[in-house]
Amino acid sequence: MTDDHQTLALLLFGAFVAVTLGITTWVSRHRHGSAEEFYAGGRLFTPMENGFAIAGDYMSAASFLGISGLIALVGYDGMLYSVGFLVAWLVVLFLIAELVRNCGRFTLADVVAARMRERPVRIAAGASSVTVCVLYLVAQMVGAGSLVALLLGGTSGAARAWTVIGVGALMVIYVSLGGMRATTWIQIVKAVLLLAGTVALTVLVLLRFHGDVNRLLLTAAERSGHGKAFLAPGLAYGGDWTARFDFVSLGLALVLGTAGLPHILSRFYTVPTARAARRSVVWSIGLIGGFYLMTIVLGFGAAAIVGSEAVRGSNASGNTAVPLLALDLGGGAGSTGGTVLFAVVAAVAFATILAVVAGITLASSASVAHDLYASLRRRRGEPRGEVVVARVAAVGIGAAAIALGLLARDLNVAFLVGLAFAVAASANLPVLLYSLFWRGFTTRGAVWAVYGGLVPAVVLVLLSPVVSGSPTSLFPGVDLQLFPLQNPGLVSIPLGFLAGWIGTVTSPEAPDEGRHAETEVRSLTGAGAV
Repeated sequence: MTDDHQTLALLLFGAFVAVTLGITTWVSRHRHGSAEEFYAGGRLFTPMENGFAIAGDYMSAASFLGISGLIALVGYDGMLYSVGFLVAWLVVLFLIAELVRNCGRFTLADVVAARMRERPVRIAAGASSVTVCVLYLVAQMVGAGSLVALLLGGTSGAARAWTVIGVGALMVIYVSLGGMRATTWIQIVKAVLLLAGTVALTVLVLLRFHGDVNRLLLTAAERSGHGKAFLAPGLAYGGDWTARFDFVSLGLALVLGTAGLPHILSRFYTVPTARAARRSVVWSIGLIGGFYLMTIVLGFGAAAIVGSEAVRGSNASGNTAVPLLALDLGGGAGSTGGTVLFAVVAAVAFATILAVVAGITLASSASVAHDLYASLRRRRGEPRGEVVVARVAAVGIGAAAIALGLLARDLNVAFLVGLAFAVAASANLPVLLYSLFWRGFTTRGAVWAVYGGLVPAVVLVLLSPVVSGSPTSLFPGVDLQLFPLQNPGLVSIPLGFLAGWIGTVTSPEAPDEGRHAETEVRSLTGAGAV
């Protein structure tokens, strides 16, 4: 990239960082230091504000950079991510949004612990939530590194590494100083910027082809190098039976994983009532639905205008397709329009990464403090003490995400998020659904459901082609591959549900009918909800 690209993009990066740090500083001066303020922003946000914040949390670097890149490389099969991410919201809206808001206080473990013995359940759910959040954070770090590598010409490994470290440091500052209130406003600002940028690029792509979508698709197929196969199922997941099972596994993970994401569930606690939580989800579905439809246009637009080979040449996983598309739509390299549009898109993508990592870090540090720390102390700690622990935990989680982000820098960010969704669907969703809907569910069943999904999911990823055994693995020189699928969801999600059932039917303790009835009334009516 030219010096103009770098200078303008870095100025826009700096402007967004300055604005978000300003929001964080302002909030830190007006906070009360209470747990409710830190974890839930005082529950003062309106449904519209929270809907924009949920959309901001969900529309991550995986969506903006990764999905468009995958579509640009593999065409039809890449759209699975767009469809899966969107359909998942129906599960959230109809099954859990109001119930979670009524039953919980700050975290996923609150919902389960409402009718179980707290200590084992909180430790299990807290460990699972932190695992999911760290995996999700790694994807954002990889996106940041890819973006800055493109900005600096793709030659500076050191610049990519320092970018990942810088993003990690900023997210720790946002969370430790501003808590949920600052993080929510950062998400709202970022959602508006991202949607505006995506709309502008989509309009420019359609104008380039005079609104003829058929011509856009045919040109994309022609420039992809795959011909009409680019527009048909099977390019990425249609080879052998292993690829087809991978397709089913990924689809299950995407559709079911959203309902188990800790940073999404925690958003339901930032509004005053369950009705407001449901209205928040309706707002977010509208925003997210429009966004994912536009990512399809951007993906095929990148294939048609930039060319699949050029996208792959810039980044093997396709993470830089959208910035390259912006450069071409603005007039090409060296043009003023191209420089401006590229810099704006790069800055929006960077803002997306910063905002999402702040939300995920807050959710994971809340799990460490509110669930793990408080449970291991054997008695519930002072809320202010929990907040201090949460701020310290943010530093540790940031360090872990930085290290893993440097390790996984060559993987597609949407693919990495798919792994996080698989773990969430395997470990968090079974225990959440059983707790809300199964009268006979017990503490042993809850603990087994979490570990019965979490451990297989993590182990299968470690034994899959993602980690070793292929040229695109994290460790290409090592071969520990025993599991053929890249996404473990097809196996680990049923195991999570099965483990919860076995744990319950073999449990010596009788289910507490009274606490279940109380939880059921509370979840359905909101009576007694915080």
